Formats: sequence, structure tokens, C-alpha cells
Amino acid sequence: MRYDAEKWITLRIRFIGGFFVLLFALTASRAFYLQVIKRDYLLKLADRQHQKIVPLTPARGSIYDANGAALAVSVEMDSCYAEPKSIADLNSAAARLAPVLGMPKGTIFKKLQGNRNFVWLQRRLTPDVVKRIHDLDIEGIGFVKETKRYYPNSEVAAHVIGFTGLDPEGLEGVERRYDSTILGGDGYLVTERDALGRNVALKGTVIQNGAMGHNVTLTLDKNLQYIAEKELAKAVEGSGARAGTAIVMDPQTGRVLAMANYPTFNLNAHASYAPPVWRNRAVADSYEPGSTFKTLLIAAALEEKVIRPGDSINCEGGSYAIGGRTIHDTHKYGRLSIPEILKYSSNIGVAKIGSRLGPSRLYTYLSNFGIGEKSGIDLPGETSGMLRQWSQWYGIDLATISFGQGVTASSIQLAAAFSAIANGGVLMKPYLVERVTDNEGNVVKSFEPQARRRVVSPETAKAVARMMEGVAAEGGTGINASVEGYRVAGKTGTAQKVDPVTKGYSATKRTASFIGFVPADRPRLTILVMIDEPKTSSYGGVVAAPAFSAIALQGLCYLKVPPDTVVRSKPKTVGVQAGLVVEEDSPAAEGVIVEEGEGNTMPNFRGMSMRQTLKVMEEQGLNVRLHGSGRAVEQSPLPGHRIRPNDQVWVKFAPSA
Repeated sequence: MRYDAEKWITLRIRFIGGFFVLLFALTASRAFYLQVIKRDYLLKLADRQHQKIVPLTPARGSIYDANGAALAVSVEMDSCYAEPKSIADLNSAAARLAPVLGMPKGTIFKKLQGNRNFVWLQRRLTPDVVKRIHDLDIEGIGFVKETKRYYPNSEVAAHVIGFTGLDPEGLEGVERRYDSTILGGDGYLVTERDALGRNVALKGTVIQNGAMGHNVTLTLDKNLQYIAEKELAKAVEGSGARAGTAIVMDPQTGRVLAMANYPTFNLNAHASYAPPVWRNRAVADSYEPGSTFKTLLIAAALEEKVIRPGDSINCEGGSYAIGGRTIHDTHKYGRLSIPEILKYSSNIGVAKIGSRLGPSRLYTYLSNFGIGEKSGIDLPGETSGMLRQWSQWYGIDLATISFGQGVTASSIQLAAAFSAIANGGVLMKPYLVERVTDNEGNVVKSFEPQARRRVVSPETAKAVARMMEGVAAEGGTGINASVEGYRVAGKTGTAQKVDPVTKGYSATKRTASFIGFVPADRPRLTILVMIDEPKTSSYGGVVAAPAFSAIALQGLCYLKVPPDTVVRSKPKTVGVQAGLVVEEDSPAAEGVIVEEGEGNTMPNFRGMSMRQTLKVMEEQGLNVRLHGSGRAVEQSPLPGHRIRPNDQVWVKFAPSA
């Protein structure tokens, strides 16, 4: 019995010992698994349990112009936070902070209440406000560096650059189009929490700075942009217009050198402007181009050989019935050559050319020039305009589309189309971003000129360019677009706007434009100026052409483009030869007739300003040359005399004493 008892005791000891050995082995295995195999995962899990992450605003890369001038930068600013649990007297702290932060005491006190140990008081403060808060010396108030978007030139290229929100996501312009490129990586602020998940003091807080985004360099030249904006503002304000657009493009590459809109806004205070002002009219708005379209029609007709430069067309004495309607010219022209049809902007002449070309071929060429489709420019919100399929053209549509009515296009589309004529017949894709670089200056991505397609042959493009020179020459509708020392190729345009109420053409609202390129024989700049609803005159040759001339002259001088070998003087005429302004393209269906000036009685212009004189000229349809500036001091014929067909009709101006 005693032997059996001892044997049982030994067995139990061994069993218990084995159990402890097994338990130790399991414990050791588990410890090895947790401390070695799962070590990194558990450390991260512990960090998440004991840390609270507060996101900070990502830093955006900079935007530069073509010469490296900063257009948009991110600047570091202090953001103020509070640790309520570290503030002894919340009520007193709120009262002292309120006048400095410009916030009601109650709002600050409400933020400080509760169980939170971290709360933002105000973000991106100016240095003087930061200093005043520091001077309060309140325990539990701290600062973190964040970035804020700043635009050094305020209004320059506002519609192109765009702006950001507080997040800071790009909302307009290049800021929006290239948001993922410019926006950097997130930064964050880390606070510690105790075992119960409560926030503890931020002493020794870890701050992870965000990664800076990539920088973007534009094709825009800040100096050309300033010139375009200045002259556009002068033209819009001087004509009492509603708005305006100006584009300067390199016709050889499609690089946009300037893109101006008026009215404009301050990028650093964009919220104080109405949202419609933010819209980039150059790409987002379309309008009926009017007589500028005649250039594209003639290019298509020459390419298809349905006309030759030496041909002449009977313009029917100013009135032509077609499709049950009547088209009118402002003068009773007889036979005009093709260059004269463009120079004098004859509706009847181009309507007949359009008839020879036919709807199918005209539609094809207009489409190839980029009308009716987006240009592909790297900006948000681009419109495609409107060009109906040729099978949907009825009655008089072929004729009216030939002189730019019943079709709409954006300013950037027209600038690209005219650049195709300037560069020898190739439609280039317009673009605004030249390259993307990192913080070290290394090129991440670059953009090269991109040819979309050939539209016309070099010979056709050259022939059309020569014809366009007549528009800005003596007797042409765009004489005010001439530039001292340079040959100008261009075209005026005036078109009625559609009344949104009646759905018909407005009797008073028009768009006036001038598009061209300089120098005509070696184009460096394609320039478009469009004035929306001018009050002083509706003619592109009056309100848009002078702005074109000013932008072209200053731009060519800035780029150091040498004048023509044979220096061409700017014609002395500074006002419109109203009798030759023929781009008032009223719809053929309306049958509007503008009376000639021949046989009229000469008004008394003496003492009038140039603007008053132009108004009378337009009202009476007079062909008058204007000389000088200031007030009218002399005229021929004398007031009250009849104006005979061969009379030299002029008014001389001199500055007021």
C-alpha cells in the first residue's frame, strides 16, 4: 500500500511539473510571437491608441510665368490652437483673446469648453496678431506653422491662375486644372492620450510637416499680360462696354502669352467679388464672331479653288435676295475683287463665295479650323461653341454662316484659327503650362507644341494673309489696328447678340472685335480683342482695333522684334472711316439697311470731342477722316454744305487751351 501511495505521489508531481513546463512553453511562444513576430504591428497599434492626429494644411507648389516671376506662392503663417485642460481660467482667457482675434468672447469660450484638450482658435494669422497673442502669455495657447496661398501680383492673370479654398483645393484656373500636381502631401500634428483615451498636455508634441507640391511654369509672360490687361481695360471703359477679352498667342507654337478678361478681380480677396466675375470669358464664353469669319471662308474657298485672288464678284449694288430673304451691304458696291471683299467686309460678296463652296465643304473647313469643338487648352470650363451639322442648315443659313452669324465660337478658338493662317496653315493646340518641376528644380514633366492638323496649304495661308493686310491699310475697316513700322494682317468683326427674352437678334447689343497677327510677313503674335456690348460704337474697327494696335506695338517692342525693312507709317486717320465700316452684320432675315453718307449735309462738328464726332458719324452714316486729338477746330466741307461724292471730308482736332 505504501508503495502504491508513493507511486501516485510521484505521478502527480510529474503531471504537475509537465503542466507547468507546457504552460511555460506556451507563454514563451506567445511572448516570442508578440514581441518578435508582431512587434512592429503592435507598436503602431499602440501609437494609434495613445496619439491623436490633427491634420494640417498641405503646402502647394508655386506658379511662375515664362520668365520665372512668381504668380502664386505658399507662405508660412502661424495658426493658433488651445489646450483647454491647461488653461486655468477659461472665461478670462476668452475675454483677453476676443479683441485680438476679432471674435466674440462667447464664441471663443464655447470652443474652450468640453472635454477636448485640443481646439483650433484661428488659422493663418498675420505676424502682428501672433505677437499680440504671445504678449498675452496665456498658459495653454500654442502655435503651429501652416501655409497660405498668396498671389504677389493681385489682379494680374487672375482668371488664368485661379484661386484655392481653405482646404486648400484649387477652385478655378490653373490652380484647379493642375490641383493634383500643385497640391503637396498632408502634414499633421500629433497629441498624446492616456490609457483611458483622454488627451494629455501637448508638451513635446510631434509635428510632421507636409511635403511641398510640384511647381508649375506657365507660357504666360507677366509683362505681356500686363500690357494686354491695361489696354483691354482702357478699351472697355472708354467704350462703356459690359466686358471684354484679349488674347496674345504665339502662332507658331500655340503658346498663350497673355489672356486678359475685364472686369477682373483681386486673387487675394476673391471672396469679395461676385462669382460671375471669376469666369474666364476667353474660354468659357462663346459668341457670334461676325465678319472675322469671312477670313476663314475665303481661306476655305481658295484652298478648294472655287475662287482665285484675282477673281471679282458682283456685289449687286448693296442688296441681294437669297433664300427668300435679302442680304445688304452698308455701301452699294458693284464688282469687288476677293481682297476688296475682305477689305470692305462685303456680306454679299462672301455669301456668293459661300454658295460656290457649298455647305458640306464650308462645314468641314470650319470644323478643321477648330470651330464647334474644344481647343483642348489646359484650363477648366472650356466651351465648344456651336456649329450645327451642315445637313441642318436651311434656307439662308449658308449665307449667314459665311459672314459669322448663326454660329458661335470662343475667343481661344478664334485665336487658334487665325494662328493657323499666320503659321502657314496648321492648327496648333493652345496651351498654358510649359513645364512642371520639383523643389530642386528638376523637370518632372514638360509640354511641347502640338499640331492638331493641317487646315490649308502654306500657299493659301500666305495669300489670305496678304488680303488681310488690306483691312488695316488706308480705306480698310480696321485702319485703327495699324502699327507704326510693322505690317498688320487682321479682320474686324461686329455681330448682333441674341436677346434671351425674344430669342431674336437684339437691336442694340453687339460684340465688336478685331483679330490679327503681326508682323504680317513673319508673324510673332496673334492678338484677339473682343469688346462686349460697347456703348460709344458697335464697330470692331472703332473700339477693338485701337486696343489691338496698342497691344501689338508694345508687345513687339518688348520682344525686340525689328520693324519691317520698309518702315510703314501709321495712317494719320485716328477715327473710323464710317462709310467703310461694314461689319454691322445684321441677320439677313432682318433686312437692315445702313444708309450711305453721299449727298448728306455736313454737320457742325466744331467744339465736339472725338467721341461725340464718332457718334454723329455713325448716326448719319458719314465717311469722315479725323486728324489730331482733343476738340474739333476745323472741318471740310463747312457746316450745312452738301457732301458730294468726290469731296474730301475731314475734321481736324486740337487740344483744348
